[in-house]
Order: sequence, then C-alpha cells, then structure tokens
Amino acid sequence: MDYRPWTIQHMTKKRYFFLVLILGSLTAIGPFSIDMYLPGFPAIAKSLHTTTAQVSLSLSGFFIGISVGQLLYGPLLDRFGRKNPLYIGLTLYIAASIGCFFVSSIEQLIVLRFVQAVGSCAAGVASMAMVRDIFPLKDNAKVFALLILILGVSPMLAPTVGGYITAAFGWQLIFIILAGIAFLILMAVIFFLPESYQPDPSHSLKPRPIIISFWSVMKHPQFYTYAVCGAIGFSGLFAYLAASPFVFMDVYGVSSKVYGWIFALLSIGFIGSSQLNNMLTRRYKSEQIVNVTLPAMVIISLIFLTGSAGDWFGIYGSIVMIFLLLCCVGITYPNTSALSLAPFSKNAGTAAALMGALQMGVGTLVSILVSMFKSRSTIPMSGLMATAAVLALLILMIGRRNIVQPVEAAEQVGAGAH
Repeated sequence: MDYRPWTIQHMTKKRYFFLVLILGSLTAIGPFSIDMYLPGFPAIAKSLHTTTAQVSLSLSGFFIGISVGQLLYGPLLDRFGRKNPLYIGLTLYIAASIGCFFVSSIEQLIVLRFVQAVGSCAAGVASMAMVRDIFPLKDNAKVFALLILILGVSPMLAPTVGGYITAAFGWQLIFIILAGIAFLILMAVIFFLPESYQPDPSHSLKPRPIIISFWSVMKHPQFYTYAVCGAIGFSGLFAYLAASPFVFMDVYGVSSKVYGWIFALLSIGFIGSSQLNNMLTRRYKSEQIVNVTLPAMVIISLIFLTGSAGDWFGIYGSIVMIFLLLCCVGITYPNTSALSLAPFSKNAGTAAALMGALQMGVGTLVSILVSMFKSRSTIPMSGLMATAAVLALLILMIGRRNIVQPVEAAEQVGAGAH
C-alpha cells in the first residue's frame, strides 16, 4: 500500500516546490550526464586516440545502461521502497563518474559510462514512481511538466558549461563535477526526501514473478498505447542528441563553445513547451493534447526531412526546424508519461521502470542508427526524427481503439499546491 506520512492536501507551497525540486534534480542526473560531455567529443577522441564516431558509442553505452538498469530498479523500488535502491544507484553513479576521470582508452570509457548509467537510472525511475505515489492523478501531467522545467537546466547549461570546462581544464574534469553534483543530490535525498512507499515483501525478486509483473503492466491497453507511442515519439530527441555534435561541429563547422550556445537555445523550445503544457492541462485532457501535438510533429518532421534532402536549410533553417520539433516533444512527453502511469498505484515502480526502459531502449537504437550513417548532412537526423513521429502517431491511432475505460491523467484543475 502507499505510505504517506503527509499528504499533498496539507503540503505548503514551499514544501511542494522543494519536493518537486528534489524529484526534478533526480530526473536531471541522466540527461545532465549526457549533455555536459557532448562538446568534448572531439577532445575525447584526440585524447583517447580514436574517432568522434567511436566516442559516440560511449553515449550509446550510456543509453543501454539506462535501459537495462531501469528494468532492474523497478522491482527493487516496489520491494524495498523508493529510497534504499536510490541510495545504491546514486553511490554507483558517483563511483563510475570518478572512474571516468582516469580512463586511458575508449573501451574503458564505454564500460564506465554503462555503469554510470545503471546508477543514474535509479534516480529517474524513483522520481517517476514517487510522482505517482505522492501527487493526485489530475496533477501528474503538471508535475511531470515541472520536472521537465528542472530537467531543462541540463540542456541549457550543461553543454555550454561543458564546452568551457573542456577548453579550459580538459574533458576529464567534467566527470568529477558530475560526481560532485550527484553527491549533493544524494545528501538532499537522505535528509529531505521522505519515503513515499511502504516496502512490500510480496513483490518477489525471482525472475518468473518479475516477468509476470512486467507483463501484467505491459498488457494493459492504456500503458502499451501511450508508453510505446511516447517512447517512439521521444526517440526523436535522442536522434537530435546523438547527431547534433556531428551536425553542428563537423557539418556546419561551429566551435564547441558555439555548439553549447546553440544547444542551449534549442532547449528553450523543449522547456518552454513543457511549461505551456501546464496551462493546457487546465483546460484540456492529456489525450486531447497528444491528439494535436503528435500530428503536428509528423508534419514538421516531414518538412524537415524534405528540406534536408533538397538542401533547403542551412544552419539557421535547421535550428528553426529542430526547435519546432523539440516544442512538440516537450508537450507530448509529460502527457504520454502521465497517461502511461495513470492506471497503476501498487506497482507504479514497475510501471515507471518499464516505461523508462522502453523510452531509453528505443532511444538507444535511434542513437546507434544515427552514428552508423556517414552522410555529411542533416538527412540521417531528420530522417530518423520523421520516422519516429510517423510510427508514434500510427501506434496511437491503433492502440487507443483497445482502451475501453481510460484512466484520466489530467483534468481541468488549477494549482496543485495548498
């Protein structure tokens, strides 16, 4: 059963904000670990005597680690409560981050990035599950949007800061800073984040019951429709993440510092649209919002692909198209996430883990595909973003036919703090 020594109804606005801040920081660990070292790709390649394409495999390794780790932490969070597995994951992340500082080969970096990801995904899964534990269903989409606002600090600051750190002190220092950030978050979790879920010994850690638990979640029509649709739509962001260092620094020839500023500018679309979603969920249901944003994503991505093939866009045109696509993702993501988790309470940890694994698994595949293309253009990135948008829309259209009684994730509500 849920363990709530305090309730959202009796929570002050200050405590509400502080709780969302901690959960948002947990959610941001993984993305911050991705974004901060992107400007250092050329420097890492030179330092480890390899190529930028090989360095991008460390990013793919990170995605794989998150995919695998989320499936591991889901059952642990439902068996032992939210905080104990979180302690283990954050400690593992800190140790792996320090290890990355000392690597001498690309193989070592790839392995340690995998381990780092396994640690970081405990934070992502736990924060998602705790949103479902603590907040009313009608507030879930809004809270996810607030988490994205905090998450937005990563793409706005991390690449820019990473570019300056790499230029001034070398790329290795980035991982020491990441370890320090994770340590501060761990202290906040220990001293300020309450446990939101009573440990439940009935959740077995044996393989067969775990598989049955995952399957019971996966076969729910509302879950598989919105989790799979959301994961594929969200993978367009991964195509951008994996391809952007090559597109902007190799194809368009900008410096690592300029790339950091471009990355920050584009992130405004993702962050701003997610906050626009706060206003939208007060007037419209999450289903209605997704029904508009996904078709818009399809149209924009197809225009981008056509323009890339016809060489219509230079650097400025590409920035505009990517900005618009990230706006669509920023609105779609919190609503598909809220709709995916809405039917679950007791096994919210398992549901959050499976949703996250789907997102990262599809994202990993897309990031690997991007690195395989050798075209010196935006076609691989725009092509994968268009493919993801079209597939997501098709899955939504087919899957929602099987949802008999949808569980609402967002209603016409005002502010959630009291």
